[in-house]
Amino acid sequence: MIPLHRPGSSLLHRAPAGVKLGLLAVAALVLSLYPHDPLSIGIALLAVCALYGVGRLGSRVLGAELWRLRWIVLVLATALTVFVSPVAAWISTGRVVVLLLLASLLTLTTPMSALLDVLRRLLHPLRRIGVDAEAVAMTISLTLTMIPVVAGFAERVREAGRARGVRLGPRAVVPMLVLALRHADDVGDALAARGIG
Repeated sequence: MIPLHRPGSSLLHRAPAGVKLGLLAVAALVLSLYPHDPLSIGIALLAVCALYGVGRLGSRVLGAELWRLRWIVLVLATALTVFVSPVAAWISTGRVVVLLLLASLLTLTTPMSALLDVLRRLLHPLRRIGVDAEAVAMTISLTLTMIPVVAGFAERVREAGRARGVRLGPRAVVPMLVLALRHADDVGDALAARGIG
């Protein structure tokens, strides 16, 4: 789940959105292309944890972000341990966790409006070939904001099942789909009322 912006006055909060987005892109390239070993991945994980401290987000926020990644970590690490090796599992899973924590840090310390402004500026030159920068930025915005909404729906369905003493399992997809479609209708109506879409 992509977390929402948390206002603050830290160095990371004050840094320009474009710079942070650029650094995230560089970090993604380095993590993907550089041949890492277990030590370098451990250092990268510690560095990202330190950045949460620089952003004055606290250990509770970092813990919540790590908890959100638990299933990705479990599935990826288990599969790689079984089919490749424990070292490969540590390196590959560590890469994914570092990138996801950095992406979460970006959204926690940067207002969505600032990120969208950067995206509009980046996409502006593509207007010559028919790309609508506003539409693309709006699509990305809606996608990013829908992720926590759908995660909230999943939590509501789980809580409803627990309250009834029922373990829904795969059947939870149906009520989640109903809630998501209803929300999509509401968003579509709101956009239509504003003359968008």
